[in-house]
Order: sequence, then structure tokens, then C-alpha cells
Amino acid sequence: MDKTFMEAMDFRHACKIFDENKKISKEDLEFILEAGRKSPSSFGMEPWKFLVITNDEVREKIKPLCWNQPQITTCSHLVLYLAAIEDVKPESGVPKRKFARRTMPEEKYEFYLNLYSEHLSDTLSTDEKTLAWTARQNYIAAGNMMTAAAIKGIDSCPIEGFEKEKLEEALNIDTSKYQLAVIVPFGYRLNEQSSQLREKLEDVVEYID
Repeated sequence: MDKTFMEAMDFRHACKIFDENKKISKEDLEFILEAGRKSPSSFGMEPWKFLVITNDEVREKIKPLCWNQPQITTCSHLVLYLAAIEDVKPESGVPKRKFARRTMPEEKYEFYLNLYSEHLSDTLSTDEKTLAWTARQNYIAAGNMMTAAAIKGIDSCPIEGFEKEKLEEALNIDTSKYQLAVIVPFGYRLNEQSSQLREKLEDVVEYID
């Protein structure tokens, strides 16, 4: 039975080890991936690619490059979030194609193209700056996917502990096109969830009236 949104938020935690004998169904996996695909992104560029790894040999190979964290090999599905580099640059033609998906007057279409190019001229000036921008948007997708998983009673754990360059090389990722932003394993918890610790709402919210 699916959980409500707040039940899912209470359920979700950074799962440190998964039950290797439990696998996510194809239907539930696609539900999670759809949550990522439908996530919001700046200018609607969808600057991501979700690399789903289920091959045990590959996961064993990359585990040392992920600080030997057990989640890498015990999870059901390992998702690597690849942030777009080349496709978000105006000269690639991809932004133009994506803007053209929506019907609009020619002058409005040109306005958005110019706004995109001018607003992001510095942001897209180097691959490093481009990654900083597109990686942030991958985190939106990752967050939505982890909540979607929790709604289905599926666990996850966001991971930043990895050797980026070595991992990209091991997986033959063309870093001129995509670069690794974050890793999220999905599966079913082996142990009971620890208590969820959060600051009080009044300590993290400030209103400006």
C-alpha cells in the first residue's frame, strides 16, 4: 500500500545497508525514474541522465571508488546521476530544440533563446561552471526520486562520497558530455530505521511579513 507524502517523509532515511535478497519490481522502478524525469529544471533543460546499474561485477568494481560503502553492492538498483555539460550549451542546438517543443510566437521563442544565452553566458563559460549549475538540478531530480521511492516503501541513500574522476574513467563516461553529480542506491532496508533527527520547524523557518 502506498504511503501518503508525509508518511513517506517520515519513512525515508539514509539507508546504510540494504537487503540483498529483495529486488525492486520493474513497475516500482519506473515509478521512481518517472519522478526524476518529470522533475523541474532551470529553463526546462532537463540536464540529466540516470545511469541505472544492476550488474554485480560492475558494482564490485566501482565500490572501492565509492569509499567501499556497502550500499553500492547491497542495493537493488544503483543510480548514478549524470549532469549534462555539452547539451546545455547554446551552440549544441539542444536548448533551441527544447524551447521549440512548446508552441509560441516566433518573437517569444527568440526572446527565450536570447535570454538563455545571455543569462547563462558566464555559467556555461567552462565545463566546471556548467557542472555546478546542472548538478544542482540533478539534486532536484534525486530528491523527488527518493521521495517517490519512499512512497512505495523503498529505501535510498544519497551518496557524495566517491572519487569522481576515477569513477567517470572506470565507467567510460565522456566528461565533455556528462559528469557525475551524485549517486543514489535504492532497495529495501536490512535493519530497522534509526530515529529521524531534525531541528524544530521554528528554528529553520523565518517569515518576512
